[in-house]
Amino acid sequence: MRFTLRIWRQDNEFDKGRLVVYVVDDISPDMSFLEMLDVLNERLIAEGEEPVAFDHDCREGICGMCGLMINGVAHGPAKATTTCQLHMRSFRPDTAITIEPWRSGAFSVVKDLVVDRSAFDRIIESGGYVSAPTGSAPDANAIPVPKADADHAFEAAACIGCGACVAACPNGSAMLFVAAKTTHLGLLPQGQPERESRAVDMVKTHDDLGFGGCTNTGECTAICPKGIPLSTITRLNRDVLKASV
Repeated sequence: MRFTLRIWRQDNEFDKGRLVVYVVDDISPDMSFLEMLDVLNERLIAEGEEPVAFDHDCREGICGMCGLMINGVAHGPAKATTTCQLHMRSFRPDTAITIEPWRSGAFSVVKDLVVDRSAFDRIIESGGYVSAPTGSAPDANAIPVPKADADHAFEAAACIGCGACVAACPNGSAMLFVAAKTTHLGLLPQGQPERESRAVDMVKTHDDLGFGGCTNTGECTAICPKGIPLSTITRLNRDVLKASV
């Protein structure tokens, strides 16, 4: 398979940046999207050119590092799939593919397709934890948790913090990420004492870091590779409202 790639190249956050065209040949349909970029970079290095910088780590759809905008869609055309798990058979051969970094005022470009997502770390630091000492891990089922709460908590805990919700949101909001992190703690007994203060603190940090406001357009949940539902934001809003009352 042969593809024309239009890749965003940018030296740092202060560089203007531009789209550069590359052509790759002999791409197997069974290659992942990142393996295709590896092939391109091997060629660029062999030709003495600067390789394309992009984030990756586990390449198993777990770590959330591999976020890319592919033809204007976060993580590409396959639903509930991270970029590293996207295969080249998802694209028609001899087509052009535009590859860009996440676009957000809170995510500055480090180089090319790599962005600084440390803003997520600041949000977690502001309350995404349980501060009460709980001792060693209890035996399974020692603390009873209603089945519905356990299911919703596990659903929210699946968030990998990739930032696709921010990239897809027309407002650049990270509210789905914040909601997922507050929900999976707030539904469990250990997280109840700080449930409302956690929601308020994390939302405040979210706003202070320059993320946009949520207007419930639903783009975030539609593009989320882990399918975090929009109802988590409803739960977060409820906790913030209760805290204000």
